[in-house]
Amino acid sequence: MEPRDPVADLRRIAFLLERAHEATYRVRAFRSAANALAALPAEEIAVRAAAGTLTELPGVGEVTARCVVESLAGEEPVYLRRLNATAESDVDSAAAALRKALRGDCHTHSSWSDGGSPIEEMALAAVELGHEYIVLTDHSPRLTVARGLSPARLRQQLEYVERLNAQLPEGFRILTGIEVDILDDGSLDQDEQLLAQLDIVVGSVHSGLRDPGPRMTERMLAAVANPHLDILGHCTGRKVPASRLGLTGGGDKGHRAGQTRPPSDFDAAAVFAACAERDKAVEINCRPDRLDPPKRLLRLAVEAGCRFSIDSDAHAPGQLDWLRYGCERAALCGVDPDRVVNTWTADQLVSWARSH
Repeated sequence: MEPRDPVADLRRIAFLLERAHEATYRVRAFRSAANALAALPAEEIAVRAAAGTLTELPGVGEVTARCVVESLAGEEPVYLRRLNATAESDVDSAAAALRKALRGDCHTHSSWSDGGSPIEEMALAAVELGHEYIVLTDHSPRLTVARGLSPARLRQQLEYVERLNAQLPEGFRILTGIEVDILDDGSLDQDEQLLAQLDIVVGSVHSGLRDPGPRMTERMLAAVANPHLDILGHCTGRKVPASRLGLTGGGDKGHRAGQTRPPSDFDAAAVFAACAERDKAVEINCRPDRLDPPKRLLRLAVEAGCRFSIDSDAHAPGQLDWLRYGCERAALCGVDPDRVVNTWTADQLVSWARSH
């Protein structure tokens, strides 16, 4: 194939990132690389690409160098392909259509753990929003700061939810679940027999978030391989400032506006490939202080063929309406609504989980 123009490709990536409101440092990285290469003869760029020495140039990093190599091979760089896939889409209408297609929410909390409201209050708020179901996913025992549920308390909750479902409006139900901690060895922090009884299991990393990349990757791959896990929750564990979106807590004991935390380091391509292979969903966490995964990883998960669950991670009734933030990001990154598990009926969702 005829080589492409790597400088033009880098500048196009910078333009599309800027238009999508991506972080300034990411835009600058591609634009700086384009400027550095524009000052060189095409022959030198080709020689450096073949020798693997592009990153020796000031302003050229591993990601931008990979794009140059792909471009010189006559291929549209993968990074550019992901951006082009959604560049011309009507994001607002796609996001609105996706939000309308959501039938429920697979990640919610109550006052049984670190939420601010009783289960019935969360359920009735979900009914008002037009949901057909919510999955109740209070925390597991290891997360003591969030009053994680011991096996005994989880059994009590299951009995309580069964009684409560009989009293809720027709056409709505609470599905049983848990947000279970992914432990240091990748195992899940709850009794296996109990996990097998639940409708949906969300697995998330809450500790050791600064583990080295290889160790974190092993933890996550082990968790994804566990037949009880259905959804990989907020995969990077990052926290971003959320005050601009009006996050004030609202009875939410576990999250505070303004906190920041960098994303964990792990092999996202390997983890998403495992999710796709085992038919597990990657969560698009809608919390304004998480918005996890970042868009670049969300695009990677789309390309890997993953399923998704767009979840509020609500800890209070008003937070159930945060689903729109995840729908906007999903639309921007080209998520197909057919790949979103909470566009399904409750019975379809439970049947999918049981298939694992």
